[in-house]
Amino acid sequence: MPHFSFEQRFIVTGASHGIGKDVALLLNEYGASVICIARNLNSLSIMKDEAKHPEYIFIEQKDLSDNVGYIPKYINELKDKYGKFQGMAFCAGTGEVKPVRAVNLDELRNVFEINFFAPYMMAKAFADKRIHNGWGTSCVFISSVAAIRCDKGQSVYAGSKAALSASVKSIARECSSMGVRFNCVSPSAINTRLLHTSPQEIVEKQAELYPMGIGDVRDVSNLIVYLLSNEAKWITSQNYIIDCGAIL
Repeated sequence: MPHFSFEQRFIVTGASHGIGKDVALLLNEYGASVICIARNLNSLSIMKDEAKHPEYIFIEQKDLSDNVGYIPKYINELKDKYGKFQGMAFCAGTGEVKPVRAVNLDELRNVFEINFFAPYMMAKAFADKRIHNGWGTSCVFISSVAAIRCDKGQSVYAGSKAALSASVKSIARECSSMGVRFNCVSPSAINTRLLHTSPQEIVEKQAELYPMGIGDVRDVSNLIVYLLSNEAKWITSQNYIIDCGAIL
């Protein structure tokens, strides 16, 4: 079981719902201090009330897609406020099923802002030695099996996640000399709010792929928290597929 101390501070984005919320609660349960970033202040407050150690949950209402270029400076401001970080989990994301003929440039930019540009700039922030604790720092990003399966109607979402997976692998190699680890996890169908926005027929078709059923958030958050811990100190530049064996 991973173990942390309250002197170890982690940033979790998308912390108000789904996988991000569960990662924040699990880190806190295992003893870490967690700076939780999301757009919905009420949902963040509810999440904090559910924490085992709420005094070590710190909520920050922020839409990281509002000014993506400012993210490194924003993280530096959080460092000045809370102290250096032991790592982060970027769990915010967006996407929808839409055929290429129906996609416009604004929609393309919006998805890439949230799924690629924002996490990329977060990685840029953590490549700065002034931000993190040095050796043992770990950053995990949620990609998607969509970047590998590339199903029809997912050209924008799959493209944004494929870009993220590739960039994180490269960044990990750049930052390994500092002892800072960067990894991705790529879930398939997980029972989150994002899944419920998909058309029902697509959800039913996806469910047929998984012999053990649709995944739960804890199936993903357990791996993310492990990768953030010192138990995974020799793991970097990886992309872990979590899909119940659906990709053959």
